[in-house]
Amino acid sequence: MPARLAVPTETLSGERRVALDPGTAARFKKLGVQLYIQQGAGRSAYFPDEDYAAHGELVAEASTLLGNAQVILKIQPPTVDEVGMMPEGAVVASLMQGHRHPEMVKALCERRITSFAMELIPRISRAQSMDVLSSQAAVAGYKVVLMAADIAPMFFPMLTTAAGTIRPAKVVVVGAGVAGLQAISTAKRLGAQVEAYDIRPAAREQVESLGAKMIDTGVSAEGEGGYARELTADEKKQQAEVLARHVAAAHVLITTAAIPGREAPKIITRAMLEAMKPGCVVVDLAAETGGNCELTEAGKTLEHQGVIIHGPTNIASTIPVHASEMYARNFLNFFSPMIQDGELRLDWDDEVIAKSALTHEGSIRHEPTRRAVGG
Repeated sequence: MPARLAVPTETLSGERRVALDPGTAARFKKLGVQLYIQQGAGRSAYFPDEDYAAHGELVAEASTLLGNAQVILKIQPPTVDEVGMMPEGAVVASLMQGHRHPEMVKALCERRITSFAMELIPRISRAQSMDVLSSQAAVAGYKVVLMAADIAPMFFPMLTTAAGTIRPAKVVVVGAGVAGLQAISTAKRLGAQVEAYDIRPAAREQVESLGAKMIDTGVSAEGEGGYARELTADEKKQQAEVLARHVAAAHVLITTAAIPGREAPKIITRAMLEAMKPGCVVVDLAAETGGNCELTEAGKTLEHQGVIIHGPTNIASTIPVHASEMYARNFLNFFSPMIQDGELRLDWDDEVIAKSALTHEGSIRHEPTRRAVGG
């Protein structure tokens, strides 16, 4: 019997993305599944209902949609109320952030729902096309530079005018993961002089390939799975001293450092910010998980001694068309191997399935979440 796959409207305020765009919906249909999309689910991403109608059935109410679903695709974590609408034994996939939503995790277990946290997909070669964190980070890294350019009281590029030559802005990007590299390339396209910092030595080649200069603090913290490990106290001190000099000379500082499942590392101190010149801009991409800057407040734009500190949240949602399309392709690549003749078949010997599962058959499968939630 074909799997019943449902896509509800996102309920989080400000969320404009949708888990499935019409083009990817057509590809899911070719796999033999039955598609059900809540009316208006794609409206905020500029995908009208009629574009979905050829590929699946439109359903008005979330309760009806979720109550008859076998597989549910979402962007944001399901609410406890949404979990209560799902049939026992259903499958749901989204950015779960289980450590931040303990009541949701408990509700998933109580209803014996199998949940996949897309942020837990292992960073192995064959799973790159399923990596939601990377696809959405690329969107955020691009947009964060446009935010900085909009806020900054100076030009990014060098300009030669009748009134004289204007020197290019100096931009420092902290963190050279997917978001940081996209920020570097976008700032370079806008004509800025760009320096970048990352505690992983392997990032140097990528940074320099984009035309930026790597800041060398003499600290290395290569971690597992392509992520950086947390620094020791002495390493943080050494890093801070070198980084502070470069930050003080910057016109724009963009921070992108993150550790999945944990609060963002504090890298930029109050003293560093106070050493920047008035009119300088800081945009903290990690604001949603506590921020890389000591003074960042999520969702707010502050001014401290003349330095503007912007803490945007849910940045990928501000480019909903392409962010939704990329997210949907991640879902397609994740679920395609599990769908055979239209039916969903989970192979728990598959590393990708096993490591991305948050809950299954009433238990929490992800150990760090189990410790955080207690279950």
